[in-house]
Amino acid sequence: MGAALMDVGTDAAEERPDRPGGTAPGARHPHRPAVIDCLVTHHPHLPRDRMGHRLSRSGRSLIIEAVRGVYGLDITARDLARDVHKRWSVPAYGLFVSVAHCDEYSAVALSTGPHVGVDLQDERERPYAMRWLGTLLGRPEPATIRDFAECEALIKASHVTKETFAGVRLPAWRPGWRSTNVPGCAVRSTTLGSSMHLALAADEPVPVHVRRRPDGTGAPTPKEAA
Repeated sequence: MGAALMDVGTDAAEERPDRPGGTAPGARHPHRPAVIDCLVTHHPHLPRDRMGHRLSRSGRSLIIEAVRGVYGLDITARDLARDVHKRWSVPAYGLFVSVAHCDEYSAVALSTGPHVGVDLQDERERPYAMRWLGTLLGRPEPATIRDFAECEALIKASHVTKETFAGVRLPAWRPGWRSTNVPGCAVRSTTLGSSMHLALAADEPVPVHVRRRPDGTGAPTPKEAA
């Protein structure tokens, strides 16, 4: 399935050692550019629990599926690792990874360079949470859902936690990467459709490509710049 999608990282299979984990996380192939590929998938038939709450796919299964769909590589859960900051990686292929869920959608960000964090948030009324986040960000007005997504992505990409987030500041929004006051970390976000915000954070501003899988099956769509 992934053979036609290996326009980014086509040499990844050649650099895998005989033993998984033989390459340090994030080790970059000298001829492979640093890039973030993000796969956004719609899961229209997710089951629900007895209370009617939608059950999300596991992060591990989404990562395995994304690596196969984007790079054409077959990995298992044994190939995945997490560091002390709970950041995912695929050490054997030098990939940093992040995953997010929102309602019927998931996003998996695969980075051949910097640590990466991803988040998805849909527009819905959250007045108390947005006022609280606005105060935490040092603003006189409530935060936006886009702000919320960027904050979540920043936490996933860095050493910052929800407990140590006070003092973090986001720059005014504009397209592309924007530096934050977390040393070395930048954020960016875009809107998918009319109401879904996709946010990314990384410790190096690199090109971003987004692929979509509209129905949760089949091959992702061709990459598009985020």
